[in-house]
Amino acid sequence: MLDNEIEYENILKQRALQYGIAINDAEACKLLQHLKLVIEANKSINLTRITSICEGINLHILDSLLYIAANESIRESSGKLLDIGTGAGFPGIPIDICSPMHVTMIDSVGKKVRVLQSFVDELKLGNKTECIQSRAEEFANDRSESFELVTARAVAKLSTLIEYATPFLKLNGKAVFSKGRLSSDEFEHAKLTAQICGMKLVSRETFELPDESGHRELLTYVREKDPKVRLPRRNGLAKSEPLYMKLK
Repeated sequence: MLDNEIEYENILKQRALQYGIAINDAEACKLLQHLKLVIEANKSINLTRITSICEGINLHILDSLLYIAANESIRESSGKLLDIGTGAGFPGIPIDICSPMHVTMIDSVGKKVRVLQSFVDELKLGNKTECIQSRAEEFANDRSESFELVTARAVAKLSTLIEYATPFLKLNGKAVFSKGRLSSDEFEHAKLTAQICGMKLVSRETFELPDESGHRELLTYVREKDPKVRLPRRNGLAKSEPLYMKLK
């Protein structure tokens, strides 16, 4: 192993520990291997604007591990997780590497999913990981109430994410979303949408990424009861006709 690879692993482990996440050598190695695969694949397909290992540690790996920092039970859970709009596999693959969860990652772009599958194969993540090309609204018809946890990162507004996640979740299942600077309007719209979807906000935690890389809010919702409307709705309605408008 090259000296700089050991250095990157040490940096990653030290920075993860700052958020209360202890990762071992094997996990650190695999997390960095995934990041390198993403950077290499990005030369031929647009996956990320990040092109350096150091920046990727902060803005991809640690950003993904914040889901674990906000929900420590992930490290011990062997339940099923769905990552919506996964792109290059964040946060799905880091959570997969650092937990026993069975991870399903979906994205609507076929070529991204094919590249993602190549990452999964290269990383030897095994049969507890699957990559699916689908829109969230369509996939919900196949996997209704099948997941204990749903995640999404940099996909859509909070109200839209809540609507996407709801039909996938089992009763008492959780949805965890990462946002940057969350406006009061977006938060209030999410509150109204959660009421319609039978979801309740149970945690809102803030984090600062290293090197002033960014501010993050991790919001966790629990599905307490059935939604007041039939979900999923038709493709695109979550964005074009948001549920909170029904309460106005």
